[in-house]
Amino acid sequence: MTAAEVWTAGVPLPGLVERAAVRAEAAGFDGFAVVDSQNLAGDAYVGLALAARATERIGLGTAVTNPVTRHPAVTAAAAAALQLACDGRFVLGIGRGDSALAHLGRAPATVALFDRYLTALQAYLRGESIAFEELVFHESVAPTIESLALASAPESSRLHWMTPTTPKVPVEVAATGERVITTAARLADRVMLAVGADPQRVHWGVETARRAQAATAIEAGVPIGAFVNVVAHRDVDVARTLVSGGLSTFARFAVMHGTPSGPVDATQREVLGHVRGTYDMTRHTQIGSPQASVLTPEFIDRFAIVGPPDRCVRRLAELVDLGLDKLVVTGPTLGADPTEARAALECFASEVLPTLRA
Repeated sequence: MTAAEVWTAGVPLPGLVERAAVRAEAAGFDGFAVVDSQNLAGDAYVGLALAARATERIGLGTAVTNPVTRHPAVTAAAAAALQLACDGRFVLGIGRGDSALAHLGRAPATVALFDRYLTALQAYLRGESIAFEELVFHESVAPTIESLALASAPESSRLHWMTPTTPKVPVEVAATGERVITTAARLADRVMLAVGADPQRVHWGVETARRAQAATAIEAGVPIGAFVNVVAHRDVDVARTLVSGGLSTFARFAVMHGTPSGPVDATQREVLGHVRGTYDMTRHTQIGSPQASVLTPEFIDRFAIVGPPDRCVRRLAELVDLGLDKLVVTGPTLGADPTEARAALECFASEVLPTLRA
């Protein structure tokens, strides 16, 4: 098995995020990422700044931000500032948006907007200037600068405070459907698949990204990673329960707009339909939610990785061998039994993670 980075995830609540990042670093994880969902958790960038001060080695990132709640110049400025604050350990994870937008009464951004946003974001992070007419994001709600009749004014937009020595922030795009995977392969520094842990689906995602790279003549090839729901526990039934809240969220990504993306069999298609039809955003990622309750053991065993440590290692190694170089592992979520959740996290850190490093 080729070595891959292994990251874990958490929430950016001050007081909690520092301790979580320190634990992740001590356990040997390569990185610690936080969600960016302003109505459900604290501010991602504040949380990561606190985590940066509390850690020395571990990578830090967003998992994930979105192209709606912040202007690309604001996102780029926060990302570049964090990159300086943590000595080059920051990675900007971004997707089309989900719970952050749902709590504003909005659906995920269109692929077209996402494409434009990524283009502008990468330009800012490279220190480039962007013509005002190429923006048309949040700034468009205000009058143009010409209305002020200034003697002199900026002629384009860039981050003036960045220096040529400021490390470029890597941009990783979370992608589930073919169109977003293709966009990510063209514009991102890494494609992060969010297609579940079924090897057939991961293989499809990897091949989709590689075809897109070939079509755009990207010589080196963009690295490919994946978000994976994993719970290591010797009682597989307990593991299935612990993983169900987070898995229901990732399962919904595969059927968000009605038609499943990627390869699914008839049974998986039926479960995905139930997830979409029962999804309660007020109980997002929660164990015991309506969407978690419709997940069958068979579905969980394919779309997630659950059970004893040796099984988890074997399944994760299989995914890495498909061409992944990074895994962001999400384990027990809201509503989990605290004792069982703690046991599962300790089991992964002590028995799964070291074996992946071997």
